[in-house]
This record gives sequence, C-alpha cells and structure tokens, in this order.
Amino acid sequence: MDAEAAIEAMIVREPITVILSDRGWIRAAKGRVDDPSELKFKEGDKLAFLVPAETTDKLLVFASDGRFFTLPCDKLPSARGHGEPLRLMIDLDDRVGIIDVFVHRPGARRILASKEGYGFILPETEAVAFRRAGKQVLNGAAQVCLPLSDGDDHLAVIGDNGKILIFPVGELPEMPKGKGVKLQAYREGGLRDALAFAEAAGAAWIDGAGRTHAWDAWRDWLGRRAGAGKLAPRGFPASKRFRPR
Repeated sequence: MDAEAAIEAMIVREPITVILSDRGWIRAAKGRVDDPSELKFKEGDKLAFLVPAETTDKLLVFASDGRFFTLPCDKLPSARGHGEPLRLMIDLDDRVGIIDVFVHRPGARRILASKEGYGFILPETEAVAFRRAGKQVLNGAAQVCLPLSDGDDHLAVIGDNGKILIFPVGELPEMPKGKGVKLQAYREGGLRDALAFAEAAGAAWIDGAGRTHAWDAWRDWLGRRAGAGKLAPRGFPASKRFRPR
C-alpha cells in the first residue's frame, strides 16, 4: 500500500455536499443537500456549484486559464459558516474564473475545449495534482469541461454566432495536456458550449426552465470537424447553450 492509499484508508467515508459560491467561498455540508434554496450566503453572493461527494473523494476544480486544482474532500471547511475563500487554498488569481467543479472518478474521461475552439479528450487521472499552483492541462482560455460517457460517440459544438456542428467523438485525440485540434471555425467570437451524446440515444437540449427538448433532426448538423456548422434549430435556447449553467 502506497502512502496516498494509506492516508485514504484512515479517512472515515461519509457523504458530504461541496458548496462553492459565485464569489468563490467553499464549504462541505454533512450528508446531502436536498433543497439548495435553503443554503445561506454572504450578502450579494449566491450558489455556483453544488457537488455530491464523500470525504474520501478528491475534488477537481477547473479554472478558466486551463489549470486543474485538486482538493481532498476531508480537508474542506465546515458548512457551519460560509466556509473559506477557495483562493486562499490554491494559487488562483482574482481575474481567473471557475469553469467546473466535480469529484474525480478514476478511469473517467472528459472533453476539454478552449474559447478559441480547440479541444481534446483528457483522461481524468491526468488532471490530479496536489499543488497550490495546480496543473496546466489545457492551453488557451478554457470554455468547456464535458464528462464523456462510454457510449458517447458524437460531439455537438455551438459558437457565439449560434452555429452548431456535429461530428464523431472519435475524431478527437486523447491527450494528457495541450491545445488539441480545431473543433469549429469562427469568423467572429468563439466556442460557446458543447454536448456529447450517443447516436443510439439521440441528442437533446435543456432550456432555462429545465425542460428537455428532443432533437430528432440532429443529423442535419453533421459535418466535418473544424467546419463552420449551421444555425441552431428553431426553439434552441437564446443562451446558445445545450444545458443551463
């Protein structure tokens, strides 16, 4: 048993909920938070991320400058108060935003993509590094950090211009870090959002009210990777996102 495994074996495994506010205050509540509306925040602050976890888990934080940070869940501040500023735990500049926060799952993969429209598949284990400075993984301004399920075989991307392009996930390289390959071309703006899905299940988007809309005609947007795509279908969210943030 290595040192890391020995330390994990000493941690009592209990369910927690990680709460990260919009202004970057982090805390861990015991058990599960069933009603986020009951959470209290400092004046002017609000909920940004709510992550079910366990005390034995590793929490991954993906920043807009392409770095990943790893935090042991058993060391997170208690939810008795408002928690502590995340930026006191890691070297994160005030000008750098948080793209995603999630529990590390060994063997999992993610699609990372930059605002410039480049991306690749990342083995999640490559993101883990217990350093205050984090680990530089994506070169460019980070925009997307998308979980990739085993059955997902297509990727849909949409730009700020409202154009969507769909192509096979197999056209993306799997890399430990870097810039990746061109996903979509833009004359102005950049990548807004992405969606991975299985052809057999079909594609869908979720509107701001939480309603799911089946996208039966998604094949009409199939094209070659790095193409421009075409305008989103009628009824697509004005936010130009497949899921609400």
